[in-house]
Amino acid sequence: MIYSIFTCIWNRGLTGERTVKWLRLSKALTVPETTSIHEACHWMATRRVDALLLTDSNALLCGILTDKDVATRVIAREVNLEDTPVSKVMTRNPVFVLSDTLAVEALQKMVQGKFRHLPVVENGEVIALLDIAKCLNDAIARLERAAEKGKAIAAAVEGVEKHWGTSISGPNTFIEALRDRMFRPSLSTIISENSKIVTVAPTDTVLMAAKKMLEYRLSSAIVTVENKPRGILTSKDILMRVIAQELAPDSTLVEKVMTQNPECATVDTPILDALHYMHDGKFLHLPVVDRDGVIIAIIDVLHIIHAAVATVGSTAGVNNETTNTMMQKFWDSAMTLTPDDEENTHSENSLKLASEGAETGRSLPHPSLTLPNTFAFKIQDKKGRMHRFNCETRSLADLLTAILQRVGNDIDRNNLPQILYEDEDHDKVLLALDSDLAAAMDHARLAGWKGLRLHLDYSGATGRRWGSGSKGLDYAQADAWASAYSAVAAGAALVVGLGVIAFLRRAGN
Repeated sequence: MIYSIFTCIWNRGLTGERTVKWLRLSKALTVPETTSIHEACHWMATRRVDALLLTDSNALLCGILTDKDVATRVIAREVNLEDTPVSKVMTRNPVFVLSDTLAVEALQKMVQGKFRHLPVVENGEVIALLDIAKCLNDAIARLERAAEKGKAIAAAVEGVEKHWGTSISGPNTFIEALRDRMFRPSLSTIISENSKIVTVAPTDTVLMAAKKMLEYRLSSAIVTVENKPRGILTSKDILMRVIAQELAPDSTLVEKVMTQNPECATVDTPILDALHYMHDGKFLHLPVVDRDGVIIAIIDVLHIIHAAVATVGSTAGVNNETTNTMMQKFWDSAMTLTPDDEENTHSENSLKLASEGAETGRSLPHPSLTLPNTFAFKIQDKKGRMHRFNCETRSLADLLTAILQRVGNDIDRNNLPQILYEDEDHDKVLLALDSDLAAAMDHARLAGWKGLRLHLDYSGATGRRWGSGSKGLDYAQADAWASAYSAVAAGAALVVGLGVIAFLRRAGN
């Protein structure tokens, strides 16, 4: 019976049958194609989005407008924003997927098509947008968590090897190798000698920068002084800081609207670290300098993906067909790993606007798989990385279990921290009892919050161990920590069991 249960879970995990609904979706903003470019840009800036979907007279999807389109097709070509409908500059008939499309298939479309945004349609109407940058970060985070769990699997497999007198590779070997070969090498391995880069001076105008971006078909320009980066101007900056502020591109200097002193990577920076820099800093373009600080390239998420896959293919000596399937395997591996850690971060309600900017009176709800007793949380680890997750809120032990699964290596079991959450006044409120968590959930839902920011506090935790038998709140917290550690241990045992089952199946074959 146990074998059958394990086999069922394992087979279900390997099928990769997660649909687009499991991915991190962004709200979709749609307007009629007859809307003026000026009004479309106004809505993009107001809603802080970098892509807008357009519909025809039958309310069907007919186009997409991105911040890059605004910079290169509108500003660079000096198109009149007020009098020109957005249909003149949009990308017509964009590729889209249905909400029940397999997640792996949707992501593969984005990689092959080299586009960041993918509309999601349900019952003929647009409900959300996929952003590959967010999906890539989630996939890498999932693989990193799986690699940690792989240590437990490796230990179990080692025991099986000794018993059977054979040698096998653990179930996570392929996953770890794929991740390491694609994202562990340094940026020097994916930057070509003739990398395209747009450089401008601080005193150049935004119009001059946009024309150069159009010429090189890029969405960013590096502002340099003596070949050293002093700023960066992206297509999103042009949208948000120039058009939204009603500034004239032909007279506005780049130095007035650029992002000053951007974070840069070096040629020795690992690809994985570069991706973390971009995610943590919430930017999509990363300048790369040589060992003398001279700008040599600028990379974005799509650049990294394609370059990493090509690098893997060339170093492995495989053919083009095999290389083209590497990213498929990467997404498939990420989708099928750690189902217990799934983060159902669905989109907010998508917004559909009339041509005059008024709301139509109804939004397009995105089907939610979130259970009523779950809530969203985020917590920062010691390396400064933010972890976002959904978890059960029936008890404090549920929350502590989820925290251990994310940042367990940061927590000293001999000196357990208190758990605090941040309220609307940025005060940190103690979560010591189940009732505290229930009160926090009630308060958050009444306030319309989408999640809670958590903090680990060691100021009052000196010498407190779980199961130590302390009284009052300390005792309640200790009991919750003990339950959490037990739950994590049980989860690890399940993972080990899956590893053993996988070995037995292979041995049987």
